[in-house]
Amino acid sequence: MNFNLWGLSGSLHTERDSQLPFAEDRLAFWRDALDHACNRFDPESEISRVNRAAGVVSVSAPLTRALVAARRAHELSEGLCDPTVLDSLLALGYDRDFDELGVLEDTPVSLVPAPGFAALDFDEEARTVRQSGEWRIDLGASAKALLADLVAEDVAPTGGVVVEVGGDVCAKGRGAEGPWVIGLATTLDITGLEPRITLEDGAIATSSNDVRTWRRGDTLVGHIIDPRTGRSAVSPYAAVSVIDADCVSANAFATAAILWGEDAGWHIAQAGRSARLVRHDGSVELVGAWPREEDA
Repeated sequence: MNFNLWGLSGSLHTERDSQLPFAEDRLAFWRDALDHACNRFDPESEISRVNRAAGVVSVSAPLTRALVAARRAHELSEGLCDPTVLDSLLALGYDRDFDELGVLEDTPVSLVPAPGFAALDFDEEARTVRQSGEWRIDLGASAKALLADLVAEDVAPTGGVVVEVGGDVCAKGRGAEGPWVIGLATTLDITGLEPRITLEDGAIATSSNDVRTWRRGDTLVGHIIDPRTGRSAVSPYAAVSVIDADCVSANAFATAAILWGEDAGWHIAQAGRSARLVRHDGSVELVGAWPREEDA
């Protein structure tokens, strides 16, 4: 089955048809829970209320799960996958659903480094954050990866399952005909001719510097923000795909790789992950034990 969430497409497939009703139920549960907790475009969502609050704020179990995932992504990426870049995104004009963005006026904006995850003073056990008024968060990147992980984890005891959300894929077990076949798209223009790999009991995430871009006057800006500067990312890579045990981790490394630039391969290799890095001219660099690719 196919679905949409936060302006992203997704899909859910199971090894056997008999698994699908349960899988759809778990998808609906986690999709609704994370949408209510993490949708910054909904002024009534929990994250919107937290961003407007003051002092110590109690957070729900779903938002706690999302914050734990965001903290892990922040740690794995050495701080480059940072949820506190929301002020930069808003300053650059990303203040509504992406489909509603047009060409914006290139008005002067003040962009500063992000305060970092530690600014939240997040207490996982107490399920609280401390809103100082100095930060606002966007959990979209790690939340979509978390959704794929949670649904796949819930469905896996019933058989093979693969969940894809906005380019993040989590696979458990095998499909009816063997390992899951995953297409390696680097843009939103899917042709069906993309190279493919097989995957079971793992995850792959792709981050792209060439999608979800918009114009401020004559300047092209994008959704990946460098927390060290608050500015839109500039990278030698158009897209990076990373394989890991779970989507949250894979997404963290893929996003960080865009920002690591020419050092991305070294960082990924040092972390023991495998990756596929695509430059703007289409040339491909592989890192680690990347699986054999097949033509469609």
